[in-house]
Amino acid sequence: MRKSHPIRRVVLTTAATVSGIVLLLSLKPGSDPASAAAGAAPGAPGAVQESAQGGAGAAAGSTVTGDAAQTQYGVVQVRLTVAGGKITKAEAVQAPKGGRSDSVTADAVPRLNREAVAAQGADIDAVSGATYTSAGYRQSLQSAIDKAKAAPAPAPSAPASQGAGGAAAGAARTVTGTVAQTQYGPVQVRVTVSGGRITAAEAVQAPKGGESDQKTALAVPRLNREAVAAGSADIDSVSGATYTSEGYKKSLQSALDRAGG
Repeated sequence: MRKSHPIRRVVLTTAATVSGIVLLLSLKPGSDPASAAAGAAPGAPGAVQESAQGGAGAAAGSTVTGDAAQTQYGVVQVRLTVAGGKITKAEAVQAPKGGRSDSVTADAVPRLNREAVAAQGADIDAVSGATYTSAGYRQSLQSAIDKAKAAPAPAPSAPASQGAGGAAAGAARTVTGTVAQTQYGPVQVRVTVSGGRITAAEAVQAPKGGESDQKTALAVPRLNREAVAAGSADIDSVSGATYTSEGYKKSLQSALDRAGG
């Protein structure tokens, strides 16, 4: 058995080392900092799309906040984003909190927000287990919708023959009727009138407390819809809520009288 020559071992070792260095230099790192920076640059398609969408939404939408609605468990207040005459977003800026209300609000409010956008109005179902929050949400939502409708919008230029009175005739305005006292509490109705028609109706006051809360939550939305559909105070009473219905019709008629019939 022959012994390897020392010089030969040195030569082989040196050759292996050089080969290893050349191989390492030829490899590129898997993550290049410059490439990563370029991928996150504003010019990337994804970033441009997000920026454009955010900018368009901010420019096109206007925000309106409804009146705060008092419920047995706390205040509910709804804010809407409206664009192109449509509700694009709904959110509760105030809702009952503390104790069990936290879990009820966490479950109910997101569902109510989605329903408001889907329905494009306050005619939405109450969330099971969150009756009071749902009723307050709808009340504040209707208020926000009324404010959005009443907000002045740029009017198209009218022909010279059409006077200022013609332009004003089609403008929407909100009128609140007198308070009607009932056996279970006051009822007061506010209507939005445009072009001689009722475009929205809501009860800004209604009986509350105990059993009245449930009756109000059931009756008032139906009375609101009936008022808009009938265009007058000639609407049917809601079964089981006779006193509230009568007070509603009385205040509604008062509001219509103030609006000019």
